[in-house]
Amino acid sequence: MKERVQKFGRFLSGMVMPNIGAFIAWGLIAALFIADGWFPNETIANMVSPMLQYLLPILIGYTGGKAVGGQKGAVAGALATLGAIASTDATMFIGAMICGPLGGWCIKKFDEKMQGHIPAGFEMVVNNFSVGIIGGILAIVAIFAIGPACVFLTDILGKGVNWLVSHSLLPLTAILVEPAKVLFLNNAINHGVFTPIATEQVEALRAAGEVGKSILYMIESNPGPGLGLLLAYCVAGKGETRSSAGAAAIIQFVGGIHEIYFPYVLMNPIVILGPMVGNIAGIFTLTLLGGGLSGPASPGSILAEMMLTPRGCYFANIMGILVAAVVSFLLSAFLLKTFGKDASLAEAQAKVAENKAKSKGQAVPAAATTGAHVSAKDVKKIVFACDAGMGSSAMGATMLRNKLKDAGVTDIEVIHYPVSEIPGDCQIVVTHHELSGRAAQRAPQARIVPIHNFMGAPEYDTLVNEMAAARKGGSAPAAAPKTEAKAAPEASAAPVLLEKKNIILGCAPVTPEEAIRKCGELMVESGYVDKAYIQGMLDREKSFSVAIGNHVAIPHGTNEVKPLIKRTGVVVMTYPDGIEWNGDKVKLVVGIAAKGEEHLEVLGRIVAIASTDADTDKLVAGADLEKLFKSLNGLN
Repeated sequence: MKERVQKFGRFLSGMVMPNIGAFIAWGLIAALFIADGWFPNETIANMVSPMLQYLLPILIGYTGGKAVGGQKGAVAGALATLGAIASTDATMFIGAMICGPLGGWCIKKFDEKMQGHIPAGFEMVVNNFSVGIIGGILAIVAIFAIGPACVFLTDILGKGVNWLVSHSLLPLTAILVEPAKVLFLNNAINHGVFTPIATEQVEALRAAGEVGKSILYMIESNPGPGLGLLLAYCVAGKGETRSSAGAAAIIQFVGGIHEIYFPYVLMNPIVILGPMVGNIAGIFTLTLLGGGLSGPASPGSILAEMMLTPRGCYFANIMGILVAAVVSFLLSAFLLKTFGKDASLAEAQAKVAENKAKSKGQAVPAAATTGAHVSAKDVKKIVFACDAGMGSSAMGATMLRNKLKDAGVTDIEVIHYPVSEIPGDCQIVVTHHELSGRAAQRAPQARIVPIHNFMGAPEYDTLVNEMAAARKGGSAPAAAPKTEAKAAPEASAAPVLLEKKNIILGCAPVTPEEAIRKCGELMVESGYVDKAYIQGMLDREKSFSVAIGNHVAIPHGTNEVKPLIKRTGVVVMTYPDGIEWNGDKVKLVVGIAAKGEEHLEVLGRIVAIASTDADTDKLVAGADLEKLFKSLNGLN
């Protein structure tokens, strides 16, 4: 049933959406140049009525006919729509939505019947005359049947809307609109139902000498409810959802892309009550203050809303948006604090992709469930991605590179990047589970492998076995037995990045923040970074933990504070008794400041000597300053 409703809604909105620019042009010309507009001009205002009476319905009928019967169907649909227009003085949007597809369907059926029966050389004659005859007949039918029927239906719909308004029930439409938006029925509702009725309202008001406006244009397009929800995630969200919601709020409010907040609803479905109640409050405010737009706002951006606000309605519309945002924020924040769960943004985005595909009648892509489909045989580049691209991703890349080499897989390039700079030619992206949503947005072509532990993720062995099996053409071999860790190859004349003074052994347990600050202070004293880099290290920990597994943490700054790095350097501290680090235990803390790739040699050696929890514990327990200095600098 839901699929049928989506299909019907798609079809209605599919006739209006391609022509929404013409609706906006009509709304802007009317708002600016009619007698009550900002810049009254009688000559320009003469376009308003013909655009509404003829241009917009014929465009809708043409588009609907083309969708069903191609170019010939488009012409037949336009002809039939003209007949409906000629039957009445009323605006014939509903008539166009009937006549357009009807014309396309008649042409399509005629062509099917005539296929193979048209004599050679007569194709053009038959095609042209069939369109003219069928279109003309439909135009006559529309004058006497379709047009009058649509006038009757429009009157009923108009009275229904007026009844809702007079009984103060219009705000309750938000109860249906907000959940429908998440199912991608927003365009169907807005442009398939509200826009035609609202346009009729606007014209009727102008004909009566009143300001041409309609609240119906704002029921779905109001950016306030979505803004409130995203701001609530900024305050009450967790992990990646909290850090990503701010940017999403800007895109939604200024760019008008409402779809960006749908995943946040799907992660915690109960928060749909926030936008729902917020929109109810917003519609009530608009009704109370007399708000509305002169044309459809598409996309639903604050910029579009303001551009299509008629004179005298700015206060009402701004308050309608503001009230909706505030109510949505307060209720959503309460719901997140009370019932919210730390769900996966990536999974929610996949669910949105599935809903969107279904709403368009497409097959659900593989990315909607398990990530983009990538054949293991075709994999040539694997990217490890983290926030800054200098620490955890570099160590993960080194570990996987070594595992692939041990398995005999040498034709795959394994590199590391910040999640914001993932290259477009990679087939697989391995990243922390809290960054998987951002990685999927940055690299939609790639298969995303989310992990919880950069140092000891079980996904590494699974991935290696898959790649090895694909190259052997057989089934995946059993996991290879653990081999002795190999020291990273030494580079000739390699710079000493870890100084003896920056190796602090036997530290007493502290909090993660104190350990990060100590790393930062050592790097500042050594001239590696400016003091402000320390705050970037703390911010990095807030977005998600720098504890990467195997009892190792690698504090480093965010991508934004990279310019504060003066030169590459590393500091090391050991904590024999361990630090409780966001649910993990950390005994080896490696602070990093990297301008280029020089630090990768040190990280590679850490991977080699701390490949398991036991390896790290043994290293820390028997740590010797001279031995550790030589080992990590490759001087053995």
